[in-house]
Amino acid sequence: MSPVPPGSPLPAPDDSLVRRSSGEQAALYIRRLIFDGRLRQGDRVPQGDIARALGVSRIPVREALLSLEREGWITIRPHRGAFIGSLDEAAVRDHYALYGLVFGFAARRATERRTPELANRLSDLCAALQREDDPAAVAELNREFDRLILETASSPRLRAVLRAMVGVVPGNFFALVPGAIEAERAGSRAILDAVRAGDPGRAADAYARMLRRQGDLVALLFRERGLFAASGPQLPV
Repeated sequence: MSPVPPGSPLPAPDDSLVRRSSGEQAALYIRRLIFDGRLRQGDRVPQGDIARALGVSRIPVREALLSLEREGWITIRPHRGAFIGSLDEAAVRDHYALYGLVFGFAARRATERRTPELANRLSDLCAALQREDDPAAVAELNREFDRLILETASSPRLRAVLRAMVGVVPGNFFALVPGAIEAERAGSRAILDAVRAGDPGRAADAYARMLRRQGDLVALLFRERGLFAASGPQLPV
């Protein structure tokens, strides 16, 4: 992927930022700038330019930077500014492995509490996934599949844990990650089969495998985009 020339104007934010708080908009926008190669390891984050591009004050941008520092995307140097850090491949894989553990727990609970209606609704969603190739529609089907599992698991604590986890891919996962739709189809079918069989352990394992596979695909994509550069500009000390 070719580097973006220095001084290039920042792109306009896309529709994925709609209905988000200003801080969430800024965080997602900065992740997208990194993902698209407009900001690279060692670059200073242009806070003023980002605020202008989003039409917000610098306050939400600063909020976003604090959030992104916790996630490992950037490093804040006192009196120097915020700088793009080096993404870690193991951390990206761990992110999806942790998602797999959380959703696996939900699948275990949902299978224990399953009803015939749950299996029927999951079956309908799997059938729709097999027919659908539009990334936006696949994303909606995926959300409904996960929602049904979480709803049946009936654990407020699970929802609290998931709210604390943020996506690594800045945008529609199924549009940006090659192979993601196929992984979702195969994984969802395996989860459905386990739920129908009334096997909680198998359902948990199927969710974990699906999300590990998605983590593999994201790691491959990030590597191809040069986001795991082994060397590059060093952060100021």
